Amino acid sequence: MKTVFKSIGAGVAGIVVGSVLSYATDFVLRSAGVLPKDNFYVAVWLIWIVLIYRTVFNILGFYVVARLAPNHPMAHALVLGVIGTLVSLAGAFAPQTKNLGPMWYPITLAILTMPAAWFGGWLFVRHRKATT
Repeated sequence: MKTVFKSIGAGVAGIVVGSVLSYATDFVLRSAGVLPKDNFYVAVWLIWIVLIYRTVFNILGFYVVARLAPNHPMAHALVLGVIGTLVSLAGAFAPQTKNLGPMWYPITLAILTMPAAWFGGWLFVRHRKATT
């Protein structure tokens, strides 16, 4: 039972890391006037910048999941990746997101979630092997 709580805690920690970094960066870029406040008219190059930093932050979040996992770090990262992909797809097709930018943006985020999960888990496993 103790392992289950550690697994859940690892997942929550990874979600918090990825989410807080993403939303904090969005806030800073909006406050600086780089990103528009309404999201309706965002240049395509800005959307690509957002995709890149969110994917990097997701990789970091999945690394944290793998690092804090009580066992099977790669499996923890991949399971959270599946959950993240499903949540991203649900958000992409939710009615309130229809006017928040091009539809390809949230779909691309969902597509990039599993590679980010694999890479974050792989980075931790590789790092752990290098230090032992």
